[in-house]
Amino acid sequence: MNVKDYKIVGFSLGFLLTLLGICELVPALLEWSYGSNEAGNFFLNAVFTLFFGISLVLANKSYDRQITIRQAFMLTTMSWVFLSIFASFPLYTSNLNLSYTDAFFESMSGITTTGSTILSGLDDMSPGILLWRSITQWIGGIGLVAFAIILLPALRVGGMQLFHTESSDKSEKLLPRSAIVMKHLLMIYVGLTIICGLCYYFGGMSVFDAVNHAMTTIPTGGYSTHDASYGYFESVHLQLFATLFMFLSGLPFILYIRLLYQARFDFLKNEQAILYSGIVAFLTIIMTLWILDTQAFDIVRSFTYAIFSVVSIITTTGYSTIDYTTFGAFAVTFFFFLTYVGSCAGSTAGGLKIMRISIAYKAVSQQINKMLYPNGIFPLKYQGKVIDSNLANAVLGFLGLYAISNVLFAIALTAMGLDFETAISAAATAIANVGPGIGDTIGPAGNFASLPDAAKWLLCFGMLIGRLEILTVIVIFTPAYWRN
Repeated sequence: MNVKDYKIVGFSLGFLLTLLGICELVPALLEWSYGSNEAGNFFLNAVFTLFFGISLVLANKSYDRQITIRQAFMLTTMSWVFLSIFASFPLYTSNLNLSYTDAFFESMSGITTTGSTILSGLDDMSPGILLWRSITQWIGGIGLVAFAIILLPALRVGGMQLFHTESSDKSEKLLPRSAIVMKHLLMIYVGLTIICGLCYYFGGMSVFDAVNHAMTTIPTGGYSTHDASYGYFESVHLQLFATLFMFLSGLPFILYIRLLYQARFDFLKNEQAILYSGIVAFLTIIMTLWILDTQAFDIVRSFTYAIFSVVSIITTTGYSTIDYTTFGAFAVTFFFFLTYVGSCAGSTAGGLKIMRISIAYKAVSQQINKMLYPNGIFPLKYQGKVIDSNLANAVLGFLGLYAISNVLFAIALTAMGLDFETAISAAATAIANVGPGIGDTIGPAGNFASLPDAAKWLLCFGMLIGRLEILTVIVIFTPAYWRN
């Protein structure tokens, strides 16, 4: 392959690293204001990241402005890898005395907005470190939305070309270029973060907590400034605020663009948004009734715990207010399978996505009807439009690959010494980018620190392929990709 063809990849990586270096100056200034010696750590890492990023930009500034599909596959994978590597340096060189494995695990979890952590003692940790973790998730969140809306449909990964049709139809005249889409997405993303932070502040959080939690709620990341996660805040109002903004972040961001720039309220017309809302409502009722029946909570507290936990898991945020694994075997099974679902395509959430589940259900129903009525015609429709059978096959193929990936990861983790419950849960939570798993080790009350290093590296790879929809990463390892 011609290296010159990848100048646009080098330029883009340099640009992203330059932005990351600028972001590192924020915790440096915060630490400096506290008189902490961590200020020098962040400042030196910022200089190093800026130097590397600017060098890449200057070395590749004469690139071809038209990106190809092949370059896009490389760019998406390398972006998340490079950002995770450089984001890990401030953690590795800090006073936390982390191994590089732990530092990289924490940064990969942040950039992919997974929310799994190896850290404890967050309540007494340096504010700059806590802010940096939140910043990595906030960066990863906006990168994911742009990736899902701009790149994934063009890459035709797992049926996401359908989302291109859904999100583009009439809005293409208004948003003809990716740069304009990105500008509007960024404005909406920043706006939601600010509104969320204000709600947290006026709900009773400190300024620091409000900023950090807003930066990890909107990207559905789940990092907290406290070991007890969101359970640190016992206020029902704060928990309901978090539930609201997690839910809003699980909706397709293209709908916000239509609302703000076209005055089109399409939330009640979008099939996956309606299905997503219905699933959340239905599951919340079930879990509320279960908690009322098995726990000594009143109706308000039962409902709050239920809806918070359901929305946190289905949006793959991973906040916890209570260890739901103490609610019995049904609750453990309930939340384990909810881990796989995810919310809407085009949101900041991970998981399978509601759109794919809906199409898979319709494709299976279509096959059953064809078996019952061989001469019948049963068009496969989504959002009121007939979709191609190849697209349905792509969705079903992705679901199969997703399931196989989970099984292989779980088997590999058991070979590394993890018990079955921890292994299957860790595989699911990594690939779905949820955060906490189940069990005493990595459940809502635990973390990933005690896992062997080999398991942590495998889970880092799982977070990466889960965030980039598996095929985007796998394709660059195929011989066909490297042929001219």
